Amino acid sequence: MAKRKSEWFEWVKALLIAFALAFIVRTFFFAPIVVDGPSMMPTLHDGDQMIVNKFLYDIQEPERFDVVVFHASDKKDFIKRIIGLPGEHVAVENNVLYIDGKKVKEPFLAEAKKEMMSYQPYTEDFQLEDLPGGHETIPEDHVLVLGDNRNNSTDSRILGLVSLEQIVGKTSLIYWPFERMQILEE
Repeated sequence: MAKRKSEWFEWVKALLIAFALAFIVRTFFFAPIVVDGPSMMPTLHDGDQMIVNKFLYDIQEPERFDVVVFHASDKKDFIKRIIGLPGEHVAVENNVLYIDGKKVKEPFLAEAKKEMMSYQPYTEDFQLEDLPGGHETIPEDHVLVLGDNRNNSTDSRILGLVSLEQIVGKTSLIYWPFERMQILEE
């Protein structure tokens, strides 16, 4: 009888340790997210399941074109691409991205722009001053984010700039559906 209690106790202890480790990993290091909606098409599809790296920005700064998850509100997280970094001026004119007045290529949009530009602009013209907040440059500890589906995305053009505190983490691994499994390229 004592042996059975000891064995049962060991199983309970192992399960508790496993749950504790899973909780710690999910809370502080990695978490799953499901893409909700078309705002990141063609890069991400509605229903894609991804892993968010929650600790990366504790050891390095966000970079242009990182795909990030951020708290858009208390109840909703969004997934978008970082376009502008602190201290920069961002504008789009005639479907061309300008950072501090210099053209910047967006290779992840090349195909989509080709398809759509024949009948409408892929990204409506804007400049940083036109966005909520009216900033001339992106303030410290903030970034400008845009969805890859520029005509159907709630992003910095509507929400304003995103503070680094709002960012949950970077995501680049699609793990489901299986046929879309991939690591996103910049």
